[in-house]
Amino acid sequence: MIDRPDNLGLDNWREHPNNQWSFQHVRQLIPTAGIRCSRKTGSGLADNRQDFQAETVSGPTGNCTFTQLLEWAKTDGLMILHHGKTVYEWAAPHFDTRNPHILFSVSKSITAMLAGILENQGVIDSRHPVVRYLPETRNSVYGNCTLRHLLDMSVALDFEENYTDKKSEYIQYRIATGWNPVNQENPGPALEEFLYSLKQSDDEHGHAFLYRSPNTDLLGLVLERTAGTPIAELFSKLIWQPMGAQSDGYITVDRCGLGRTAGGICVTLPDFARLGYLMLDNCGPGGDEIVPSCWIEETFNNGDKEAWDRGNYVHRAPRGKYRNKWYQSGDEDGSINARGIHGQHLYINPTRSVVIARFASHADPLNDQVSNVCFGAFDQIAKMLG
Repeated sequence: MIDRPDNLGLDNWREHPNNQWSFQHVRQLIPTAGIRCSRKTGSGLADNRQDFQAETVSGPTGNCTFTQLLEWAKTDGLMILHHGKTVYEWAAPHFDTRNPHILFSVSKSITAMLAGILENQGVIDSRHPVVRYLPETRNSVYGNCTLRHLLDMSVALDFEENYTDKKSEYIQYRIATGWNPVNQENPGPALEEFLYSLKQSDDEHGHAFLYRSPNTDLLGLVLERTAGTPIAELFSKLIWQPMGAQSDGYITVDRCGLGRTAGGICVTLPDFARLGYLMLDNCGPGGDEIVPSCWIEETFNNGDKEAWDRGNYVHRAPRGKYRNKWYQSGDEDGSINARGIHGQHLYINPTRSVVIARFASHADPLNDQVSNVCFGAFDQIAKMLG
C-alpha cells in the first residue's frame, strides 16, 4: 500500500503516479454520495481458483506471461469470474481490494443498467423525448432528442471530448462536476446548469455514434428526476442490494449534490465483477430478476450498425456496435465490454460465461494500444476457460 502523495489536489489527482492512490480514495478529494449494500444479503463470491500468472498471452511486443502484461498495463487489480465463481484475482502492491476504486466511464454502462430497470418498471420510455422528462432542456441540444439517443451516444452534441487540452470546454465541464478546481471569484455553473447550456451541431440526432460524456450525466438527471429519488439511492435500492453487493460503493457529486453518472461511480473489485456478472445471470441471491432479460438481450444484440460505422470510435471495433452504453466487439463469442479512462475495463463473454473486471491507473487517459492488448489477452483467457 502507498501513502497519500504530497501536494495532491484536484489539479493533479488523475496524473500518474498520484492516481495509484487517488483512484482508491476519491471520496477524500471530491464530495460523494454513498451507495449502500445490504448487510443481510452481502456474501462472498463462490471460489474456484486457478493460477493464470504464468499463462502465455499476446503482449505489446510478443508473447509474455499474464502477470507481465498486467504490470505493463499499470493494472491495479483484476478479477476473473467463470460461471459466477472467482477463478483468479490479482492485485498490485499499491492496491487495497477493500477500497472502492473509481470506474470512470464504466459508470455509464452501470447507469444504463439502471435505466433498463426503470424502463421495465414503466418509469421511463427510451422512445420518448428528453424534454418530456426535463422541460428545462428545451433550448439545449437535448430539447429535440430522445432517451434512446442518450443511451446509444447518437446525440448531435457540439462538444469536444478532450481530456488533455487544459483550455477546452471540457475543462469547464470538469469544473462543473467538481473534478477540477473552482475559481472562487468566478465558479461558473454547476453540472445541471452546464448541461442545459450545451448546443447542437449541424448534424442530426441518430446519424452517427459520437462519444460524449455529458449525455450520461443528463441521463442520470432524467432517472433521478422521474423516479423522485437521488441517484445513489436508486443504485442502492435497485442494483447494489438486490445483487448482494458485499461492500458499499459511492458516486461523486457536484457542489449541488448531483451525481456524476458519466464517470463517478466507485466500487470494490469483487462488486465490480458482480456488476459484470449481472449481464450473464441477472438474478440476485434470492433468484429474483434484477436487470430485465429483454434489456440484456437487446444490449448484446441490437444497435445501429450504420451509426456506429459513421462514428468516432469505429476503429475500436470495426465489426462492432454500441447499445445501451455497452460496446459490442463483433467477435465470434458475442462479447461486450465497458471502458473507462486510465484503463478501467469490464469484459463479458456470454458464450464462455466469463467476466473480467480490471482496475488500472495508467498515465494516459486514452491508450488504445493498452486496451487492445488487454482485451486480446482477455479473449485468450476466456478461451482457456471455455
